[in-house]
Amino acid sequence: AEYMGNLEKHTDRPVHVKFSGGREVTGILKGFDTALNLVLDETREYLRDLDDHYKRRLVEDPDDPSSLVEETRYLGIVVCRGTAVMCIMPYEGTEEIANPFLAQAEIA
Repeated sequence: AEYMGNLEKHTDRPVHVKFSGGREVTGILKGFDTALNLVLDETREYLRDLDDHYKRRLVEDPDDPSSLVEETRYLGIVVCRGTAVMCIMPYEGTEEIANPFLAQAEIA
């Protein structure tokens, strides 16, 4: 993933934001300030179930993780408080990988 120290070049581009407490959203970065308060448009929040896992709905094969799709909720334009922002990354060019530590725990 690309270092996002300079958010200016990511304005009007899709970003993925992780917040303290576990919430995650994607949206178009419209603005920001020095406190890292963000304005996002076309924002979608990734939903979680009561067990704090991402909700997923089956598309094809239930045993194939690539056939699962994360459910989202459309929020539109939002202001994200900078003190809650944990991570900002470009949305394009990133993908989720399997947790290598989970695999080691299952072996042990």
